[in-house]
Amino acid sequence: MGGADGRYRVILVDDEPMILRSLRAAIPWDELNLEVVGEAKSGDGALRLAREVSPHLIVSDIRMPGMDGITLLKELKADQERRLIVFISGYGEFEYAREALREGAFDYLLKPIDHEELTETISRAVKIIDQQTADDQMLHSVKMLSLLARERMLTEFIEGNRSPLQHMQWLEDSELEHGYIMAVVQLDHYLRLNEQWSLDEKRLWLFAVRNVLEEWCVLHGGLTVFPFRSGEWVLLFPNLNDERQVEIGRDLVDLIKRNTKLSCSVGFSANVKGIDQLGGAYELAVHALYQRFYSGEEGVYTGSAITDIPAEISSEAKYPKHLEIKIVESVRTLHKERLLELFDQTKAYIEEHGYNRDMTQRLLVELSVVVYRQFEHMQVLFEWSLEELLQELYTSDTLQQLMDAVKNRFSQWMTESRMAQSKANVRTVMGKAKEYIEDNYQKDLTIEEVSELADLSISHFCTLFKSTTGYTFLEYLTECRIKKAKSILLNSDVKVYQVAPLVGYQDPRYFTQVFKKITGQTPSEFREAVSHT
Repeated sequence: MGGADGRYRVILVDDEPMILRSLRAAIPWDELNLEVVGEAKSGDGALRLAREVSPHLIVSDIRMPGMDGITLLKELKADQERRLIVFISGYGEFEYAREALREGAFDYLLKPIDHEELTETISRAVKIIDQQTADDQMLHSVKMLSLLARERMLTEFIEGNRSPLQHMQWLEDSELEHGYIMAVVQLDHYLRLNEQWSLDEKRLWLFAVRNVLEEWCVLHGGLTVFPFRSGEWVLLFPNLNDERQVEIGRDLVDLIKRNTKLSCSVGFSANVKGIDQLGGAYELAVHALYQRFYSGEEGVYTGSAITDIPAEISSEAKYPKHLEIKIVESVRTLHKERLLELFDQTKAYIEEHGYNRDMTQRLLVELSVVVYRQFEHMQVLFEWSLEELLQELYTSDTLQQLMDAVKNRFSQWMTESRMAQSKANVRTVMGKAKEYIEDNYQKDLTIEEVSELADLSISHFCTLFKSTTGYTFLEYLTECRIKKAKSILLNSDVKVYQVAPLVGYQDPRYFTQVFKKITGQTPSEFREAVSHT
């Protein structure tokens, strides 16, 4: 995996400080999803640094004092066979370069360095690293999992946790064709626990639960176990009857409580067959868990226990799925007026189909659980829980009372969500970020610096900045620099090579390349063309 922000790590190696500075400044590392994590001026220093920071890519001179590039390559390959090394060599060092390729170097370039050529080479290396990372993360069997399971496994990998793979018996198609059942384990009150725990405590508790489940699964014939959402795990078993499901579920609940002091609930799907049923099995198991809101926490719930749902609403055609989708979207976008309008449409739908009190309660409970889960995914925590809303639904006697309970509660939650997210108006924050870039373009400005100014994570800042301005951070910074460069070229006699540092480029040659890429002309051509108009 990459660094904390997902970028691949790079170290630069050369005994000439000027070349090191040029490499750091001239290559668009951020754009390539790379981070320069260190520099070394000798082969010995590079080897020590590589063992310390474990880079994905090394860009190195081939002849240096002490340990040369070939020896460094051999040592690095011995430590990590797939690590990529790009060598830079002089014209008189071709034999060294050829030997480096034989020993497994990714590529070599001749001095003087052509930064465009080097950028293209590094871009190719990134594609190789991307593929290696994908291969490591997915392995060969993940491709056979359903889209639902695959998405969650990818989420787990993105979070940097690969340990589920170490004890996982990967599923062959034939194993699932014999039939299986899915259990979903959810920690009770997880959102509240997540609010109370520090980051280290959260990692510790989730790691403890994961270990308990993995060890239990190995000992009791489970097919596999893996984390799904935070505070939730999926287990697959060969077909089980209802009695065995309850027995296993209670065993899991007791085991987790005994080892971690945490309470959980377990929901089971019906017996299913085939890999293509994984997504459906998950929905069945989660649907079984909806009963937790009727019976209380720390329970075991099977799919057979909910077969008494009337056909009118157990059928997908009768449940207002189209309204559910729109309601969830209104919550996601915090559109309160639209939410209330959709609840009115839900009331009209219930009246149209003539649902009695019990059927209406069931429908609204299921809808409330879905909407509440959307609030949970948005990391919104309230003073009260969903159980309070469900209790209010159970004590309501009329359709109007039922709908008022749902509308009032979710309307209030929506208002609180807006307040929680009004800490910073996105356009205002992005406006300040743009002003800061426009005022500081001539400096060595980094995305980390501007993200910190906006009080946002780098990934969140990038998303908001792109959606607000239409530019990536690097594109906007480049636009500001080139715009200012044009102004200087038009309104002063400053020499072209002197313009570069005035607009944030320490390497005039790279400045010229960027200017031409943006305008279609070199700075000199631009100045000359304008002077003749």
